[in-house]
Amino acid sequence: MVQWRDYLRAGRLMLQRCADCARYLFYPRVLCPHCSGVALTREPANGSGIVYSTSTVARRAEQGGDYNVSLVDLDEGVRMMTRVDGIPSKDVRIGMRVRAGIVQEGAEHLLVFRPAQEGM
Repeated sequence: MVQWRDYLRAGRLMLQRCADCARYLFYPRVLCPHCSGVALTREPANGSGIVYSTSTVARRAEQGGDYNVSLVDLDEGVRMMTRVDGIPSKDVRIGMRVRAGIVQEGAEHLLVFRPAQEGM
């Protein structure tokens, strides 16, 4: 079975969806938490969402500098912990529209978000 990280390595954002109640799930599971269905499929996500919450983690410059930890609500209805790149941590705001991207850090592929273009 292809796993979450395998999809990220392939450059794809895929979410589980329950065939019984049609709701999306995140994190990956074997049972739908909404209806207890077991018929779970994987579908492409559009990658758009809104920052629900954000916090800045302070680090020394020689350790990479500050970064944010954010909760993002995807348009599909799931919430995930991530970070918002492309702007200073202090500029990430609750309610900000963001767009998913996949970055490689070392051997890992990570899902991060960037501020969405105006008019999206």
